[in-house]
Amino acid sequence: MPSRSDITYFGPGPAALPTEVIEDAAKALINYGDTGLGIAEHSHRSAIATDIINETKADLASYLDIPDDYEIIFMHGGGSGEFSAVAYNFVGAWVSRKHREIGSSVPELKSAVKNLKMDYIVTGSWSRKAAAEAERLFGSEYVNIVADSRKENSGKFGTIPDESTWNLSQDAALVYYCDNETVEGVEFPRFPKAFEPGLNRPIVVADMSSNILSRTIPIKNFSAIFFGAQKNLGTTGITVVVIHKSFLPPITFQPPATLMRQLGLPIPPRIFEYETIAKNNSLYNTLSIFDVYVAGQVLKRLSRQHSKVQGQQAVAEKKAQLIYRALEVHPSIYQIIPDKTVRSRMNICFRIEGGDPAEEAFLQEAAALGLTGLRGHRDLRGIRASNYNSVPLEGAEKLAKFIGTFASQRETS
Repeated sequence: MPSRSDITYFGPGPAALPTEVIEDAAKALINYGDTGLGIAEHSHRSAIATDIINETKADLASYLDIPDDYEIIFMHGGGSGEFSAVAYNFVGAWVSRKHREIGSSVPELKSAVKNLKMDYIVTGSWSRKAAAEAERLFGSEYVNIVADSRKENSGKFGTIPDESTWNLSQDAALVYYCDNETVEGVEFPRFPKAFEPGLNRPIVVADMSSNILSRTIPIKNFSAIFFGAQKNLGTTGITVVVIHKSFLPPITFQPPATLMRQLGLPIPPRIFEYETIAKNNSLYNTLSIFDVYVAGQVLKRLSRQHSKVQGQQAVAEKKAQLIYRALEVHPSIYQIIPDKTVRSRMNICFRIEGGDPAEEAFLQEAAALGLTGLRGHRDLRGIRASNYNSVPLEGAEKLAKFIGTFASQRETS
């Protein structure tokens, strides 16, 4: 029976956690802070819970250099829940702006709504699902696909269309993209130049679920980012939203439900309403304080190691380079799926010459060495090495060595 130290887990999520964080969390579940109760048993309305929330927010803001004019909120529903929440909230903010410009005339507002658009850049499975959810909730007439990488890549994901080809709307409620596509291993190499601050700066929202805490983020360029905790931040159960305060009261209010219905637009459930969650410091309903606590412990550990995210970025890039270089040495054996210009540092996806039998052999031999979680997504198959922060440099070195050994054996057989 292997121990934790024998295994390097490359699963796409939930990801592994540092052993010291798990050990601390196990103690906290039994008796937190010598209170005689476990952390999951304390009320989410308690001072203990409030302190954990506020401390985790402060640590996240410090590690990522989140400016003071942004709010951090903890929500439920994962990234998929945010596909809905983002559409609901930013359409509401758009209607609120139009209401201020036009006034309370419902006929004029209805006329303005005809021009409502939500812009989506589709570069993989998750951005595709986000766009599909917006269409399901609001109707396809309100969704503009700015770019779809499948159209330039033989019907498959694996590239990011050149920005010169993007069809951006004039006054979109939001422009949405997924910074790192977990399934296909596609990552934006930088913040899009098309969105850099200017007079007509768009309202940019990004899903950063699988690469958060792995590189610096120009937070001020975004209206909001969100990320599930279960890949680089903690355990499954909470989703973090970082949103500019201009989209929250007192500057922006969600329009009344009656007005939205008069305009033929849906309204969000309360638990998906950013205004409500922020006003209640993420405690409108019962939040999993245990999951927030684990996220806080991960952040404290990262801060002890690097102080700021730039240090972890250097580690992430070094690990990714080790694995990609090992693959590139054997081009007759390994085919890296995404284009080289957009390769993800977090999710390294490749196929092996010989198809399923060769890939099964690779998985079995890797598992025998303690390298687990490498099976590719069911839609893409192949191999996927998720290089999250919990994967140590030694683990990446071990995988890179095995990649070379496996290829050499097949080349000589």
